[in-house]
Amino acid sequence: MSSRNDILSAIRSHTGKRYEMPELTVDAIVYEDRIKQFSEALKAAGGQAIVLQAGEDVNEVIRRHYPDATRIASNLPDITCATFNPDDLSDPRELDNTDLAIVEGHFGVAENGAVWITRQVKHKALYFIASSLVILVNKEDIVNNMHEAYKRTEHAEYDFGCFLSGPSKTADIEQALVFGAHGPMGVSVILR
Repeated sequence: MSSRNDILSAIRSHTGKRYEMPELTVDAIVYEDRIKQFSEALKAAGGQAIVLQAGEDVNEVIRRHYPDATRIASNLPDITCATFNPDDLSDPRELDNTDLAIVEGHFGVAENGAVWITRQVKHKALYFIASSLVILVNKEDIVNNMHEAYKRTEHAEYDFGCFLSGPSKTADIEQALVFGAHGPMGVSVILR
């Protein structure tokens, strides 16, 4: 027997009455208009939600919101405004000075404006090194709250994942809010 098993056996032998784990029910918040709530929560976090209208080209919307971006990274086939594919780079340091990264999110959370993203690029540094980040999410993929969000990630397979809500920010130094402290200075979510 290993020392781990010895320890667990000792704990079991000193455990009194055992109880079955209770069924947990949570009355989590549900929103009448998830898109509206998501947009408001993202705005409160310093980001912006852009609802793509019928017939609008996502590339034109991106160019309209980021007219000064010259170095644009994306590996998504329908993003034609990208100036380079980040997967073509061998060293993640080559991503430095990226003005805009355009990636895909799996779903958004109305409660807090967060978007679940997983690694869909060769170097996950892209999500944090670009000056601005555009995340594409389907409108139907906005869930109400984090309880629903975690259920969606429960059985998913991924090597990296995070919830991202708005741009990087900190207010540590003299309580002055600073954007872009540890990642993008701007985050937009395009709901299509």
